[in-house]
Amino acid sequence: MSEPLSAAGPVGEIPHLLGLDRAGLVALLREWGESPFRASQILQWLHQRQVDDFAAMSNISKALRARLMAETRWDEPEVIADQLARDGTRKWLLRLPDGNAIETVFIPEEDRGTLCISSQVGCSLACSFCATGAQGLNRNLSSHEIVAQLRVARRHLGLDAITNVVFMGMGEPLLNLKQVIPVIRLLLDDFAYGLSSRRVTVSTAGVLPGLEQLGRETPVNLAISLHASRNDLRDELVPINRHYPLAQLMAACRSYPLPPRRRITFEYVMLDGVNDSDADARALVRLLRGLPALVNLIPFNPFPGSPYRRSSLARIDAFREIVLSAGIMTVTRRPRGDDIAAACGQLAGQVHAGRRALVPMPGRRVELRP
Repeated sequence: MSEPLSAAGPVGEIPHLLGLDRAGLVALLREWGESPFRASQILQWLHQRQVDDFAAMSNISKALRARLMAETRWDEPEVIADQLARDGTRKWLLRLPDGNAIETVFIPEEDRGTLCISSQVGCSLACSFCATGAQGLNRNLSSHEIVAQLRVARRHLGLDAITNVVFMGMGEPLLNLKQVIPVIRLLLDDFAYGLSSRRVTVSTAGVLPGLEQLGRETPVNLAISLHASRNDLRDELVPINRHYPLAQLMAACRSYPLPPRRRITFEYVMLDGVNDSDADARALVRLLRGLPALVNLIPFNPFPGSPYRRSSLARIDAFREIVLSAGIMTVTRRPRGDDIAAACGQLAGQVHAGRRALVPMPGRRVELRP
């Protein structure tokens, strides 16, 4: 028999305030006999102003503040490592209550500040070029653990430093949509983080049932971790391809409800002698023909135990020119934070008893400061 549910989840479970989106907060307030308009006030205090004390919520009654304090949870992970790269990229290692640790990365640029957040502790997809996949999966992150990454970053950087959020950290977001979608709603809520949907991107290796739900429920940007344009190679690099092969993935992309004037970003890691030939570039052009696509070429970022090497700059340039000449917008991503293992594919965190990895690979641990 399943547990009876309340607005906060199973009866008897103390709701975590940081993880409640507007709908969840309104439901809780109604359960308590409070007016739904209080939700906007609470969201603003928690997320927009990022207060750390219920007493500071001056436009909320003392009785409601007391009930929030007594009947909700409000805690954040511990920062156990804070690293700054030569290029200004910053990475935090955050310890969760169960002893696992996740990584969150901030990438500063002239016109934006992008926070790369994690959605799972580890990852089950076992992409062979990714340090996170080498860890296996421990568990999904809850909504409040995902939101807490923003709070930690804003506390260190300032409330206005983060202009863009990408779900490209540890984990596969579409395998945790129950927790990810409320976070997206908070990111877009004018009384929470107030980001434009153009400034929020969800990356997936191609979990098609989740892709359909994401498109149906949110208007955010979509990025596909592609990395190969033929099934035999993608089966090796991105094992989820064995379940959802390229023909199915491309069909899902073509039917995805993309907002007007948007492109789907296709991420393509450049692996020397593996997927970077002229023939691979021409195959990629054929695969993406007719799609509103942006190809993001990612120079491979090495990690201990990886069998791959980064393609040369000349090879990456030649590959890009072939795709560009076919009329497909193509850019080469500049590696950021690779000197502190904060670049794409390098996040590993600390995953206890990793499980459900499709392809086992040797992993690594992050060195902690004293």
